[in-house]
Amino acid sequence: MTKLTVQHRTTYAYHRPVQLGPHRLMLRPRETPELRVCAHTVNISPAAELSWASDVFGNIIATANFTGQTDTLVIEGVTEVELSTVAWPVFSIAAAATRYPFRYSDADWTDLAPLAAQQYPDPDHRLSRWAGAFVAGPTTDTLSLLRDLSAGVPAWISYQSRDDEGTQSPTETLRRGWGSCRDFAVLFVEAVRSLGFGARLVSGYLFDPDGQLVGLNGAGSTHAWAEVFVPGAGWISFDPTNRSMGGHNLIPVAVTRAMEQAAPVSGSFHGSNDALTAMSVSVSVSPTLGA
Repeated sequence: MTKLTVQHRTTYAYHRPVQLGPHRLMLRPRETPELRVCAHTVNISPAAELSWASDVFGNIIATANFTGQTDTLVIEGVTEVELSTVAWPVFSIAAAATRYPFRYSDADWTDLAPLAAQQYPDPDHRLSRWAGAFVAGPTTDTLSLLRDLSAGVPAWISYQSRDDEGTQSPTETLRRGWGSCRDFAVLFVEAVRSLGFGARLVSGYLFDPDGQLVGLNGAGSTHAWAEVFVPGAGWISFDPTNRSMGGHNLIPVAVTRAMEQAAPVSGSFHGSNDALTAMSVSVSVSPTLGA
């Protein structure tokens, strides 16, 4: 079991005082059988009134409401977690799903259908042809197919961090030959969706004590990966950026259908369009002191 402390700080600076609108915060990790949240606090300056809810995916959302004006906004989430995943998990896949293609049950498909629908156009079938090339015959081992496709993303695409908002479309990523961790995740998810799998995007934190992994954008930021639903095993994590399967070093915060639904902090202010002068984000994931 690994005990970790996550600190996620977002700072906004304005060149004149502004009135802040409500801000939507997704900073609290999701609890799973392998991840337990021991403590979670949100520190905000200036002070805000927080209300808590969950979205349609079960992600925990805090809404911050402000009074008065300010020229600086600092939002910090501090979380202590216990992570008990193993590096080489064994997945108990249902017998009917060990070979691809397989058919989801009617009950599963009712809920998975929106997560199996591709979110980006593929008019020339470039993405579906690329994904289909990983299918090794009329039937193939399901887990091997998913693992090969995940490893195929960094084999085709070079990693390059991007500070700008948004995500490249999968066909754009294939054409450019480079992308960030969120571009890798979207490419993988859309590829497995083109093969009929239910898949979702995950945003959260990456624990990298040895500094050997990719996707932290230098000073630290959130990380993006994917989960695919396989009967019997359930949701299996794939991190195509680091060619890994399973969540032994991953701390999920949000699972979503589309990447734009996973913004850690979003909000508005009332003021001139050029009032915002700077924004910075820092993330650290480290062993909990005294643990």
